[in-house]
Amino acid sequence: MRIALAQCNSTTDPHANLEMVRDHVARAAAAGAEVVVFPEATMCSFARPRPEAAQRLDGAWATEVRTLASAAGVLVVVGMFTSTGSQRVRNTLLATGHGVEAHYDKIHLFDALGYAESDQIEAGDTAVVVELGTSRIGLATCYDIRFPSLFTHLASQGAEVILVPASWAPGPGKVAQWRTLAIARAMDSTSFVVAVDQAEPPPVGGSRQPTGVGHSMVVDPFGTVLLELGTEPELAMVDLDLADAAVARERLPVLRHARRFD
Repeated sequence: MRIALAQCNSTTDPHANLEMVRDHVARAAAAGAEVVVFPEATMCSFARPRPEAAQRLDGAWATEVRTLASAAGVLVVVGMFTSTGSQRVRNTLLATGHGVEAHYDKIHLFDALGYAESDQIEAGDTAVVVELGTSRIGLATCYDIRFPSLFTHLASQGAEVILVPASWAPGPGKVAQWRTLAIARAMDSTSFVVAVDQAEPPPVGGSRQPTGVGHSMVVDPFGTVLLELGTEPELAMVDLDLADAAVARERLPVLRHARRFD
């Protein structure tokens, strides 16, 4: 499976971000990608209040992404904010194209380090695995990467690769934590982990908005980093043999061994 990692900077303008998605999808499809993964909050960055940007899953923005994915013949996984009918919205991954139509609402909200994502976001409650041909793909978002149980659950549902779009907040040690967590979750779940972050934005008015540190990466089921980007926007490709997940699970059966505590 060829997967494209679209490390990019989203703005507060959903239309401008849609054009960015259009360009990346076209380039990824031309390079032979089957899956194109965008960061969390691609539709609209965290620099804008989430309820202002949120749309329905059948709204104009998501509908256009579906059209792009269908025309290109690829699966697009992209972060957006979706309406709930209340003041709080959902932090959602839309997965569409290549015969797939699904979405995942972020379960673990970043109420940490003096920030409360739950002030504007309503948590999801359902883990999601999608089928692409004979392969199974798990979905997670940003702060979810700190929770091993979600990743082992996705693996137990057959996920061979887990996609983790993110808008990772910068700070002391945060890049090291991001890298360590991606490696650990791949080893916990004996799955490929494809973690796609927002690129590091240029400073504006002394601050960096939206949040992102770059360093999108791909880790194999044994914890080997196959690809790690820098901090700048970049579209990168990786070819994965998802059968390697089954090999890892046979040689290192941590998922079976962990069941004694279920």
